[in-house]
Amino acid sequence: MKVGIIGLGSMGGGAARACVAAGLVTQGHDIAEAAMRAFAAEGGQAAATPGALAAQCDAVAVYVLNADQTEAALFDSGAAAAARPGTVFLLCATMPPARATAIAERLVGMGHLALDAPVSGGAAKARAGALTIMASGSEAAFARASVMLDAMAAQVFRLGPEPGMASRMKIVNQHLAGIHIAAAAEALTQAIALGMDPAQVIEVIADCAGTSWMFENRGPHIAQGDYTPLSAVEIWLKDLAIVVDIATEVGLDPVLARAALARFRAAAEAGFGREDDAAVAKVYARAAGLALPGVA
Repeated sequence: MKVGIIGLGSMGGGAARACVAAGLVTQGHDIAEAAMRAFAAEGGQAAATPGALAAQCDAVAVYVLNADQTEAALFDSGAAAAARPGTVFLLCATMPPARATAIAERLVGMGHLALDAPVSGGAAKARAGALTIMASGSEAAFARASVMLDAMAAQVFRLGPEPGMASRMKIVNQHLAGIHIAAAAEALTQAIALGMDPAQVIEVIADCAGTSWMFENRGPHIAQGDYTPLSAVEIWLKDLAIVVDIATEVGLDPVLARAALARFRAAAEAGFGREDDAAVAKVYARAAGLALPGVA
């Protein structure tokens, strides 16, 4: 089976390398030439265009930023048109559920299979083939994608036959995850203001009721002053905006999600948009006149 990954960033690049490690012939494409060269150096095959990639693959996962980029990769750049009938496309970006449904329906109308398949777990788990994938689509799509799913994920939740259902689940995840990152940044900034060692705080809280996966994962970035982007601040401007919009549409007032979004927006406006999302801590620190570890 030949598989392909469109988008070789921190998540897509990790997933592509996991496919190579699983013994799959893996094509990769990215708009950044350096990303393709790095992937080829690690055993992958670089494809010049999304169309060239899709023409050679049985399953294609699209790991781009949002719905617009997904549509561009599939339809404007020729991937869907070049693919053989019956190719399965995995839609891995976080996007509004209605957009996932519409893209999947368009692919099916062209004779392909489609899985709404957003992912969670971070860059390290992507590279280890240990992602959690929330997926919905037809039995035929699951069957066609099974080898690729096995290579990329430790856990695949099958959420029904309708594309869009998995994206709904991802929105719930992002609602919590975005709030948890902002909360972790706020709490650690408070600890530093109180004269505490952030590394010790993380060690203790990780064994207490107040912990979260995001606290344990992003907290060390703050403690070490390392804001190398694994998941950037600007991603949360998109994801939490979707969360807030959808919550509002169904009659909710997402107070915590709005507050977290405001903090990420402030971080982006301060010039931290392309830093690791833990850099939202810098917003809290600046407001308090506080120096964070490793930050001048």
